[in-house]
Amino acid sequence: MTRPLPAALASWLDALRCPLCEQPLESTGRTLRCPDRHSFDLARAGYVSLLSGAPATSGDDDAMARARHDFLATGAYAPLREALRELAPPRPGRILDIGGGTGYYLAGLLDALSGAQGLVVDTSVRALRFAARAHERAAAASWDVFSRFPLQDGAVDLVLDVFAPRHAAEFARVLAPGGHLLVVRPAAEHLAELRTAVPGMVGVDPRKEDRLRAALDPLFTTEEVHEVTFPLELSAAAARDLVAMTPSARHVEPAALGEILTGTVTIAVVASLHRRR
Repeated sequence: MTRPLPAALASWLDALRCPLCEQPLESTGRTLRCPDRHSFDLARAGYVSLLSGAPATSGDDDAMARARHDFLATGAYAPLREALRELAPPRPGRILDIGGGTGYYLAGLLDALSGAQGLVVDTSVRALRFAARAHERAAAASWDVFSRFPLQDGAVDLVLDVFAPRHAAEFARVLAPGGHLLVVRPAAEHLAELRTAVPGMVGVDPRKEDRLRAALDPLFTTEEVHEVTFPLELSAAAARDLVAMTPSARHVEPAALGEILTGTVTIAVVASLHRRR
């Protein structure tokens, strides 16, 4: 017997569009099809790929996704998730989580916002397997964040972007009038102790804030900016997972990860809420 479309994904069906021809999608069992017969099958794990053309490069490989899941499951970043709950606007109907990985931050918002529906977008197959079961009201899909999103105009109330790539024009297009964008990025001192101790870790671009303002200001007004900073005591295993879940994992030698010891690291991020103009 063919299993039905997951309820969380079905709640987004009227907003989704074919990534090839931009026509509406309908479900036939566990396949999404448009009138031109372009079809997109659900993976067994519950997510759907809406990539068009060549596959996008995955942000997280299997090891990185597993490290992210294991680290976030410890609750180490719970203060950041709580800060997002406090900063998010009340009662958004649909939340689009761009580069949402395992769905950890979206799940926190959905817990706090009864009735909201979420959609995690990522290009990592392994991360999407976690995201598809992160919350009963969270769906999961893959598409290229730097291309036109397979969503109708004004379909989303809140876009969540936590340590993820940004496509400001598409954020503005898919947001409903008055919709919000919630952006989280690392501050200069984020993970400073680890970056000192572990050769090869990627640093924070000192121009990050200027580049963000240049991208967002034509399309969004900034309503709130919060700095979230706290010390985090890490076991050696948690420290290794923290490094392994970041882009630094591609630059750090495995031997360097094995030498990480227990210690305190600074978590420092900037979270800002923006309204679509």
